[in-house]
Amino acid sequence: MSDPAISFEDVYRRFGEQQVLRGLSFDVEPGSVYALLGRNGSGKTTAIRTLLGFLEPHRGTARVLGRDSATLQAADRARIGYVTEGHRLYGVMKVKEILAFEAATRPDFSLQRARDAVKRFGLDPKKRIMRLSRGQRAQVALICAVAASPEVLVFDDPAMGLDVVMRREFLDVMIDLLSGQGCSVLLASHILTDVERIADRIGILHHGRLIVDATMEDLKERVEQRVWQTDAAAAPVLPGLLAARKRRDGYELTLVDCDASTCAELEASGRLSDPVTPGLEELFLSLVSDSAAGAENAVREEVPA
Repeated sequence: MSDPAISFEDVYRRFGEQQVLRGLSFDVEPGSVYALLGRNGSGKTTAIRTLLGFLEPHRGTARVLGRDSATLQAADRARIGYVTEGHRLYGVMKVKEILAFEAATRPDFSLQRARDAVKRFGLDPKKRIMRLSRGQRAQVALICAVAASPEVLVFDDPAMGLDVVMRREFLDVMIDLLSGQGCSVLLASHILTDVERIADRIGILHHGRLIVDATMEDLKERVEQRVWQTDAAAAPVLPGLLAARKRRDGYELTLVDCDASTCAELEASGRLSDPVTPGLEELFLSLVSDSAAGAENAVREEVPA
């Protein structure tokens, strides 16, 4: 097997007394799209800034394309595309000037490919960046990142602040530009609808800890939600319990790899509903909402023995 394009190994990072990343570990395989999800403040941006070498971990190692992030050189960065919230572009420049500027500063930048993309997506090359809509600026930033044919693309909430229509247009542009390119993508977001269409693998970050790291198929097969109607005063302590959300008549339980013995234990002190496979949004909310009693279990992809 080839080495991961991106790798976090037991990464810790704090700011003062606040621990932001707590043993973060996951890999992004070559040519795949990994969606890192989490609420605002969960540690997504800190993880990305650590990966790109803007922050040093207090413990552990982040690697991109086999290189320790703390030692990235200019040649390494030329192989990485980065699109962030806010789409930092020179507002006084016209679209065509931005493309020419990028082409002059990045040796692998294809000016013709960028111009073709601008035309294909109906952007006015003569319009100044400051006169573009937020969604159009996001598209220009994406074009600039992809036109250099990076081996790794890193997105930090690029659709933040866009309305539903703009987000859909941005996502369609992303899919179009990445189609067939074989680029490895790390997409950090808190907007779940943006990732279900494109992600090969899902990670959910909560309070700096990765509580889910699995494919969508794996999640659908192994995770279930059940209502446990009971007079019990506290949530159960069970293997495979991901979250327990209090209801008037008991608890809504989110479980992974629930077996017959777990069901029997619950039914001994209450009534257990039939299982329901949660969608990504339901799973996310059950794990990270303030009202959820999160368990110490984590969802990791099952590896055959």
